[in-house]
Amino acid sequence: MLSRLIVFLYSVACYAVGFVALVYAIGFVGNYLVPKSMDSGMRADWNTALTYNLPLLALFAAQHSIMARQGFKRVWTKIVPQAADRATYVLASGAVLLLLYWQWKPLPQTVWQVSDANAAAVLTGFYFAGWAIVFLSTFLINHFELMGLQQSFDNLRNKAPQAPRFRTPLFYKLVRHPIYTGLLLAFWATPHMTEGHLLFALATTSYIFIGIFFEERDLVSFFGDTYRNYRKAVPMVIPLPRLSRRREKAREIS
Repeated sequence: MLSRLIVFLYSVACYAVGFVALVYAIGFVGNYLVPKSMDSGMRADWNTALTYNLPLLALFAAQHSIMARQGFKRVWTKIVPQAADRATYVLASGAVLLLLYWQWKPLPQTVWQVSDANAAAVLTGFYFAGWAIVFLSTFLINHFELMGLQQSFDNLRNKAPQAPRFRTPLFYKLVRHPIYTGLLLAFWATPHMTEGHLLFALATTSYIFIGIFFEERDLVSFFGDTYRNYRKAVPMVIPLPRLSRRREKAREIS
């Protein structure tokens, strides 16, 4: 019981770090309220910015990609309890994000700026809508499982881990990866695009599509034809108009 309690408390701490890092991203990317944002501070030259920023972005991509793979998990869970595996992933993700915020070198030179107040307000609305989609999407599929708390709580109650279930609630009927849809909106919808912001958006967008490739490969291995049919019926990240046949397939899958 004591060991299960320790794992649960550890997972709560991991959740706190991951959640703070995720919420801070809203202010960091949009330059709102936070003490250190993407464009705040003294302007760096391009050599300095690339020397710092590209390795930070690469570290984030590598951590996300490697720790999410099933081969890594099989080895990792020989060291870390199964119930703490996801929480440790969340902790590592949060730590890398916080490091990125801290060490990011700004390039505040303007690439484009929308001067019309109404158009700027619309883009700002899309920015916050993107983050709303991200957070709501996590709750649609079980936010606490995604963040590693559910597993440790089940372990605390000595309950067997729940088998993965394939569901397509709300946004998941429109796109296969609404969390990424929300992130893409948040990263690109801005009335003031700076060089640093553009670098960040390009790098993270590239990683998102690479990550989707590996993530879907794992999902096919978990759910087989169910996910293959879902992939045929539902767009990846852009909710394009679909034929009625595709809509019917999505309903059958869900």
